[in-house]
Amino acid sequence: MTVHAHQRNADNETTPLIGQTCNTCPSPSSRDEEFIPSGIVCEGEDKHCSESGTRDNENIHDSHFIDITPSKFWLIFGCILLSIILCFFDGSILESIHPVISSHFHVANSASWLSTGFLLTCTVFQPVFGQISDIFGRRAPYLASIAIFLISTIWCGAAWNFSSFLTARLICGVGASGVTSLGAIICSDLIHIEHRGIYQSYISLAYGLGNCLGLAFGGLIVDSLGWRAVFVIQLPMICALFLAVYLTLPSGLGPQLARERNITIRKALGTIDIAGSFFLVVGVTALMLGLNLGGNVFPWSHPIVISSLITFCLVSVPFVKTERSSPNPAIPLALLTTAPHANLILANFLAGVSINTILFNAPLFFQAVRLESPTSSGFRLLPVSVGLMVSSLLTGILMAKSRQLKPILLLGVFWLIASCVCSGMLSTNLPDWVAVTLIAMAAFSQGALYPPTMMGVLSTSAQEDQAVITTTLSLLRSLGWVMGVAVSSLVLQNALGAFLRQTVTGPNKADIINRVRKSITEIAHLDATHKSQVIRAYEMALRITFLSSVLWAVLVLMLVIPIKLPRLGHKK
Repeated sequence: MTVHAHQRNADNETTPLIGQTCNTCPSPSSRDEEFIPSGIVCEGEDKHCSESGTRDNENIHDSHFIDITPSKFWLIFGCILLSIILCFFDGSILESIHPVISSHFHVANSASWLSTGFLLTCTVFQPVFGQISDIFGRRAPYLASIAIFLISTIWCGAAWNFSSFLTARLICGVGASGVTSLGAIICSDLIHIEHRGIYQSYISLAYGLGNCLGLAFGGLIVDSLGWRAVFVIQLPMICALFLAVYLTLPSGLGPQLARERNITIRKALGTIDIAGSFFLVVGVTALMLGLNLGGNVFPWSHPIVISSLITFCLVSVPFVKTERSSPNPAIPLALLTTAPHANLILANFLAGVSINTILFNAPLFFQAVRLESPTSSGFRLLPVSVGLMVSSLLTGILMAKSRQLKPILLLGVFWLIASCVCSGMLSTNLPDWVAVTLIAMAAFSQGALYPPTMMGVLSTSAQEDQAVITTTLSLLRSLGWVMGVAVSSLVLQNALGAFLRQTVTGPNKADIINRVRKSITEIAHLDATHKSQVIRAYEMALRITFLSSVLWAVLVLMLVIPIKLPRLGHKK
């Protein structure tokens, strides 16, 4: 697989993204009658096929879609949106109810593993699904990922102990990884690049809607029906999704290198970068564990944290060597070293660090500074999801109308910097609506940044490389969010310790500091004097933490300014 750091000189803005010549006409199955592999030119005597191919080539830009009817496309795209809503509903609802589940199994001190485990597998397996879909096509891996998601959801609802539930969540993350990454890849297969921005925004809307539904109804479902019902109610929708994808998704979608090269399944599997994928999974797993646990669950000096980070460093060396020599690398290193791909991917990573520095610590602001309950602070974050949905939609419309990427991307970066600066204004004296608005600004910048970044990477890449590029971008984006948690936690804990030592007074100073650092619920039980002192310390520490996001946002700007991005394809 060759990664094109720049578009080929022969290409222009009206060159079809997929193009090939065949000597015989394809004979799709009845299920695929509405799908014709893009750009195929038939040279046989079959007049019908020849006329069809000519007609498709003449009208290639008359539709948003690549050789598929609008009705068939919307059926497939509807399935993709539903799958994303389900995955993000599942993830967000667990964030709101994991204390209930961990308490049920009497392991409240291990509750963070439920979200960390799901995020871990959901992140590290994305490049693997990208490679598999290039070899066997999109349909089979997509159906398999939905099946994995279905089976693991059943397992979650029936789990008999914490280990069983955690294992189910890890497997569920694998399924969600395939569902989300392949959904984005399939969109790249079916939508012309100049129109893809608006559909990418629809996907971002689905992300936000899934998060909103999970946050809004998680507690209600648990209070009314119990935590197992959270997983049971998802099953009919997942089953319907599997059936809909089975009936609508063409079997001929994607490169299908195994069929094109006429090789056996064993040989096809041999073309997968197994060694690189192994080192990638182990390395990213170790890094995410170290960054998630360090300063959060365990101190940075804990053996688990240290060994995890050392493992990541040790695995990085053979991973780089493997990727350099592999004909089909899991992550082509050219993506991380050549402009504009490297700039955009790294900017995507740093934007994740900056945005999640604000969003991850926002609930702590409401609970420790404003002394609100976890449920109340959760509802405060609903406008954050709304901000993401609105900005995603507006960004998609702007890209579709202007077909410009660089100006929109710069606008998103400047908005990010502004939102980071404004987050430092959060205080106890602000009205509630102002505080929520300042936090929602960060989510708004997320919707303004991610779609043009994705479109920028795809528009400067060949079609055959877009699966691995999409999964690589998603991987680095997820790592950025994890790094946002780790770095902001490090800043917060150090700042909080210093401010508590400065502000808290009295003979019980050490005991009070120890109690409020371990549990923010202890703040409400303090006397009025110590309560105000602790709240002040948390407020100042969070201000330092929020303002630290400005550094990452400025680095994003420095990466974006020098790159040149093409105007999205247009009719001559």
